[in-house]
Amino acid sequence: MFNSLSDRLTATFKNLRGKGRLTEADVDATVREIRRALLDADVAVPVVREFTARVRERALGVEVSGALNPSQQIVKIVNEELVEILGGETRRIRLAKTGPTIIMLAGLQGAGKTTLAGKLSKFLKAQGHSPMLVACDLQRPNAVTQLQVVGQRAGVPVFAPHPGATSSELDHPAGDPVAVARAGVEEAKRTLHDVVIVDTAGRLGVDAEMMEQARQIRRAIVPNEVLFVIDSMIGQDAVNTAMAFDEGVNFTGIVLSKLDGDARGGAALSVASVTGKPVMFASTGEGLDDFELFHPDRMASRILDMGDVLTLIEQAEKSWDKDEAARMAKKFADQEDFTLEDFLAQMQQIRNMGSMKKMLMMMPGAQNIRQQLEQFDEREIDRVEAVVRSMTPHERVAPKIINGSRRARIARGSGVHVSEVNGLLERFAQAQKMMKKMAAGGGMPGMPGMPGMGGGGARKGAKNAPKKKARSGNPAKAAQELKDAEARRAAGPKAVPTGAAFGQQGGEFDPSQLNLPKGFDKFLGGSK
Repeated sequence: MFNSLSDRLTATFKNLRGKGRLTEADVDATVREIRRALLDADVAVPVVREFTARVRERALGVEVSGALNPSQQIVKIVNEELVEILGGETRRIRLAKTGPTIIMLAGLQGAGKTTLAGKLSKFLKAQGHSPMLVACDLQRPNAVTQLQVVGQRAGVPVFAPHPGATSSELDHPAGDPVAVARAGVEEAKRTLHDVVIVDTAGRLGVDAEMMEQARQIRRAIVPNEVLFVIDSMIGQDAVNTAMAFDEGVNFTGIVLSKLDGDARGGAALSVASVTGKPVMFASTGEGLDDFELFHPDRMASRILDMGDVLTLIEQAEKSWDKDEAARMAKKFADQEDFTLEDFLAQMQQIRNMGSMKKMLMMMPGAQNIRQQLEQFDEREIDRVEAVVRSMTPHERVAPKIINGSRRARIARGSGVHVSEVNGLLERFAQAQKMMKKMAAGGGMPGMPGMPGMGGGGARKGAKNAPKKKARSGNPAKAAQELKDAEARRAAGPKAVPTGAAFGQQGGEFDPSQLNLPKGFDKFLGGSK
């Protein structure tokens, strides 16, 4: 969604790198580029004016002029201002103290209210709540049926006493939406559901009839939250639509739908700032699990290509199998071989986390490799899994027995070429060697002496460590110091001084062992 804006801002900040001091002209040029980037992203003009004015004022202030790294300070200011226009802080649903929590959804037709009702109900169900959906959209054809299907997929009951319109919007609705909403709340109280999500009707545009119906429903059920669902792809018109709904139903929070689209994302940066209402949730895909709590600080980090590692960790914790992780940890501690069965189990864990592209795009600096990520084929994981599943249980445990004929059989069974099987086995052999080395305390390959990996890696790292360079900046003096060091090494090892680390306790001490500059040893008392 924010790819274009992120690219423009990242390119703008690159021009500031390496400058030890920023002039007013530098700040003005940077603010001008930021203004162009925001306007190009379809952010509302009043929001752009206010945003760039605050950035310029702070950039010309003491916090930048007195900073050690002015360019990083500018990025910090832009990040903080982005967080501010996105809502400032994370806002969660306010739950009712007594009785069910009533959540009313409002928005234009096609914004994704019905699908979002299912996503929100599944989200709340995972948190231990018992939600129920109420079908009050009796205007759009088959809207009630759609909500019933969504509710079934989410595992949530749907209260739908009337079928609504089935063929055309010109049909008279078979029921009163206000009465259905009121009856739905009563049904939730009777069946002990602690959350009620009311799906209301929308229109292709804002009209008086729709607003009046939404106001009547609001007065009838007195909701704890009124969530305005807005399509993130509608651009500048998002502000006008949001202000009309705010005046009509006085919504309490905003939900951004279709945030995974390829639009420029101006709605997300405009609506919260103009209405003063927080963005609470974001819909990031078509699946019921593609739904997340909106964190302004994390979204600002994504826009500035600083990644969103916290969300990535939360997704991993939510989907990761703790028993499987404990089994792998024990196997690693016991220095057992890493097998293809383990490899297959780890792939299943990664698959449960969702799209690889989305996860990788949350890493810092992902914009630099976005083109490669966009070309990444998610089906590659399916092909690798097919290859492993085409092996016998014995082959997965002992891949060394897989000869030419076995590889041909595995390739036929998985529908791939033999070269792909060969490539997978080669990569697995390298991974197996790495796991063995780490389990034995040898450290990561290519990273000798890695802390916490045991003494073996440290010893090898000390043996293969590069020679220490001379400290002097004078080439002739540096060459002389290297010659002196070589001469001392050739003379043989010196006696290791004994005693504590904080003082000499006995024995002779030779300052030349420290390879200090000439004449410096007199300060140590080792020579006169």
